[in-house]
Parts: sequence; structure tokens; C-alpha cells
Amino acid sequence: MTDVGAVLVHGLWHGAWCWDAVRAELAEREVESVAVELPLTDLATDTQVTLDAIGGFGRPVVLVGHSYGGAVVTAAGVHPLVRELVYVAAFQLDDGESVSRIRPGSDLPDTRLPEAMVVSGDEVGIDPELGPRLLYSDVPGGAAGAAAARLRPVGRMLFRGVPDAIAWRTVPSTYVVCGADEVVHPELQRAMARRATRTLEWDCGHSPQAGRPGAVADLIAGRVAVLRG
Repeated sequence: MTDVGAVLVHGLWHGAWCWDAVRAELAEREVESVAVELPLTDLATDTQVTLDAIGGFGRPVVLVGHSYGGAVVTAAGVHPLVRELVYVAAFQLDDGESVSRIRPGSDLPDTRLPEAMVVSGDEVGIDPELGPRLLYSDVPGGAAGAAAARLRPVGRMLFRGVPDAIAWRTVPSTYVVCGADEVVHPELQRAMARRATRTLEWDCGHSPQAGRPGAVADLIAGRVAVLRG
């Protein structure tokens, strides 16, 4: 049996901590995992940090990206240890695209996320009231409040970063559309999901790793089990 684990990549304003509940659930399912701590300064740096984490993990992996983390796994997924990509409400970008400019999204509805972003110099923060309401729309109050308290500003360059490799062209991928998402519009997710090998749709908001970590762990563990054979 091939030993396969999971490498988890968070989105904007978050940190590796946002995967804690999922990692606990994965451990119960006997799946080893590591959560990457992105600097959130620019896409190239975030990609390199993720490549280093995959190499340090030292075994075949399912590489999971949430939201902006999808841009990172799109580029980092070319690492030879990556066996499958999982996108959760994530940016499955194509050549020349960035999280702020996606060809399939040019005529699709937007969300209130731009209204919640607070620009200060070279950083972009998130409004302390509207931001959590959008990010954690269906997450229980205690978990949502704890997560909101840990959010941090990110670099403005992240929004223009273009991946220098498109891993999903050669690596199988699963896309989870979050049908009640108020951050990345579900129609945009469905457009990007057409690039994936397989697509699932969950009736949830933007952050299932916080709201339904068991379901996220079940998905990842299922993909790991397939790869383990």
C-alpha cells in the first residue's frame, strides 16, 4: 500500500490554523497531513513555500487549496509528489489568470467581497464586521468568532499574481462548489469547476473547513484511499 497524505493550503487573511479541525478529523481517519503557513505576500513566494512543504512531507500527497489557496495549488501541484488536487471554493486558474482577473468570471455576478476589503498602502485587510459575515455565513458562532479574531492583512500583489504552471492540466483534480458562498460566487466556482476532472456541489458557505470539517476530511480521506489502492 502506498503511503499517501494531504497538504492543505489556506486562503486570504487566514493561516495554517484554519485547517486545525480538518486535520484532527483526518488524524482520526489515519491520514497524515500538514497545513502550509503562507506568507501571503505574493503568489510566487506562497507557491515556493508550498513546494517546500510538499518536499518536506516526503510522500505522495493530495494537495488541497481553499479559496486563494487554489491559485497556489494550481502552480505548486506540478511537484512530483502531488497525485491529486482538491479545490474547495477555490481559484482553479488558467494561463494568464489571477484571482482578480478570471476569463470565465468576466460576465458573472459578483459578491460583496470587494465592499469588505480594506486597502491600506500595500496591504489589504478585511472589514471586521462584514468580512466575517461573508467568510463564515453558516459557521457556528463560536467557531466563526474564533476564526475572525485571527484574520490578518495580505499583500496587494496577491490579487494580480499569475501562476507560472497549470498543474490541473496533468494532475487529476476535484472541485467542490460551495453553493451558498458569499465570497466567491457559486457561478464563478461552477465555471472554474468545468476545468476539473470531477465536481461536487455542497450546500454551504465559503468556509466548510470551519463549518463542516468532518465532510472536508471525508472528501480528502476518500481521495487518499483511492490513491492508496
